[in-house]
Amino acid sequence: MALFLVETTVNGVSSKTEFENKVEEIKTAVEPKQVNVVEVQVSKDFSKAFFILEGENEDAINAGLADVDVTVELVKEVRLVGKELDEVKKQADKVNYLVQWNLPENLTMDAYLNRKKEKSVHYAEVPEVSFSRTYVCEDMSKCLCFYDAPDEEAIKRARDAVQAPIDSVTEIDNN
Repeated sequence: MALFLVETTVNGVSSKTEFENKVEEIKTAVEPKQVNVVEVQVSKDFSKAFFILEGENEDAINAGLADVDVTVELVKEVRLVGKELDEVKKQADKVNYLVQWNLPENLTMDAYLNRKKEKSVHYAEVPEVSFSRTYVCEDMSKCLCFYDAPDEEAIKRARDAVQAPIDSVTEIDNN
């Protein structure tokens, strides 16, 4: 089974309860296609949701989402870095920021993983920020990094410490 990032705009949702109901609707829709919801993160304003789904292929993901009222903006196969899948499935840690980085052309997965291993020790320079995990698109187009931090400025300091750019920061609803 592969992991897939699905970025969506969730239509008609403006509260935590409405979003939780939408997630249950999505779970019900994808399960018959042998697709499992691994993780869901939503922006504080409930306008954008990030799903990590586990399934055989992109066709199964798309078929499962076809009858649900969400606008799918992106579906990409991803690799989890920084945590084991079982840990993520337990939803044990909380994150409150998502950083997206559009990876430079010609960067290979091996080079990315080596860079991450080399630079990650520098997160210790910003102790108020906890790095949790990253999903790297297998096509090396972008990655999503999840953090727990007091504010966006702390995220920027942490990214500077590991010499990693930021293309966007999304505050996540984690209540």
